[in-house]
Amino acid sequence: MLRISNIICGALIIVSVISVPKLSAAASATASDDKASIEALETRFHDAFIAKDPNAVMEVYAPGTQLFVFDVSPPRQHVGWRDYKKDWQELFATFPGPVTFSISDLDITVVGSVAYSHSVQATQVTGKDGSKMDLVVRVTDVYRRLKGKWLIVQEHVSVPVDLATQKPDLLSKP
Repeated sequence: MLRISNIICGALIIVSVISVPKLSAAASATASDDKASIEALETRFHDAFIAKDPNAVMEVYAPGTQLFVFDVSPPRQHVGWRDYKKDWQELFATFPGPVTFSISDLDITVVGSVAYSHSVQATQVTGKDGSKMDLVVRVTDVYRRLKGKWLIVQEHVSVPVDLATQKPDLLSKP
């Protein structure tokens, strides 16, 4: 009887040792796929920004009231998809000329059906009068997988402030 117990225990230990790496590899592959999906989302956002298409920009954000954004420009916060879309429409109307945009230092962490990232985003926009404005912002996003699709549910956009002058550092450097 003792021998059968030892054999069963040994078999269970061997099965668990063999299974754990496979589970870890599967979890790692899923996280890698999720990270790639979020990177693709950020590429779609980049392309929509360059095209100055508020409808395409908003495709990366959660619908309805699930979305919350602290943006760099007033008002202090945007609650909901419609409110934030209006902000994008106003931005593109204020700067109808050529635009450049880049995302750098993108770092994404996936934890199950939630993920977060931080990045540095640089843009140059052109006003109606042809004047150009350069801006570098820091962006932190929170994503959720909703109905199988990753979307931004929370975003925080900021610029550092020089505490001595109390002026924003619009061209933030590391």
